[in-house]
Amino acid sequence: MVRVGCLGGGQLGRMLALAGSPLGLSFTFLEPQPNSSAGQVGSQIVGAYDDPRRLRELADGSDLITFEFESVPERAAGELASWCPVFPPPRALAVAQDRLREKEIFARLGIPSSSYHPVAGTADLLPALEAVPPPARLKTRTLGYDGHGQVRVDGLESLRRALETVQGVPSILEREQHFSRELSVLGVRSSNGELAFYPLTENHHQGSVLRLSIAPAPRVDSALQRRAEEICAAVMEELEYVGVIAIELFDREGELVANEIAPRVHNSGHWTIEGAVTSQFENHLRAGLGWPLGETSARSRSVMLNILGELPPTPGVLKVPGSHLHLYGKEPRAGRKLGHVTVSPAEGWEGVLALGRLPGIRVPPSAIAR
Repeated sequence: MVRVGCLGGGQLGRMLALAGSPLGLSFTFLEPQPNSSAGQVGSQIVGAYDDPRRLRELADGSDLITFEFESVPERAAGELASWCPVFPPPRALAVAQDRLREKEIFARLGIPSSSYHPVAGTADLLPALEAVPPPARLKTRTLGYDGHGQVRVDGLESLRRALETVQGVPSILEREQHFSRELSVLGVRSSNGELAFYPLTENHHQGSVLRLSIAPAPRVDSALQRRAEEICAAVMEELEYVGVIAIELFDREGELVANEIAPRVHNSGHWTIEGAVTSQFENHLRAGLGWPLGETSARSRSVMLNILGELPPTPGVLKVPGSHLHLYGKEPRAGRKLGHVTVSPAEGWEGVLALGRLPGIRVPPSAIAR
């Protein structure tokens, strides 16, 4: 049996284990919180991500190691890589954890992204505003997730206040984008160089948190899909990437602008469990092991909705035709991701609207005003 280690014990690790178990894989998770979501379906080492003893314990019990979110310390991934194969490569963590490095990668590869200017302190305020006229957003270079570490800026005084709000940490001032929708492309690259891509996904947010994804995204022609795949392939080749990667994109009337890199399986790809021939979770594992990648085409159109804060009644979800419920084994708490529902096939919106009347599930109006 192949032993897979994982930094992080959240729901993404849980779904990796559920996908890997039928393939004969076993899983151990290093996670500070006991009884984690992933630890309920695999073994768990309780400890800090940078605890040398716990890292050594994880490496000794693993044949290869991955991670399930991009905020794990790059140093920890690098230390593990000296003992055991780690995928995706630690360099991908270093890039995705730093918005400036992300921007530099996009620029080097000729991938369009928002204009920006580094802000390291008050001396950079005027040069930043000259380079990036408002409306703009000050974004911390690190630890930004689900809208955290971002402040809207409309002039010098608001930029000064924004820098105080983020406590003066290194940041970038980024031009605010005007776009028609947000898309994401999921690609996968195997350790032997094989590439595969999933259909583009359309994403809808509330309060900067993903609420709903539609896949394959409507109004996508072959040229738009091909351009998204070219962007994703260029990033994966640059990073010598192994595993599943998600790149968030803004669609500006057919022009794709790169926003962020997520070096892991991704919330916008949860629909692939029921809606694609091979899920993102299985393909992530196949990639790391050097096994042939699975088919990535969609079985039908799917809609994925996140469950936040409170649990819906299970019978109410299951009575909706085509619904598939995934609960993460977490205690309810305001704003917490507790699970998701995929409606697949979902050619119409009736089932999604029915789900939207249940506790914990909210359908963004923008998603149904089609």
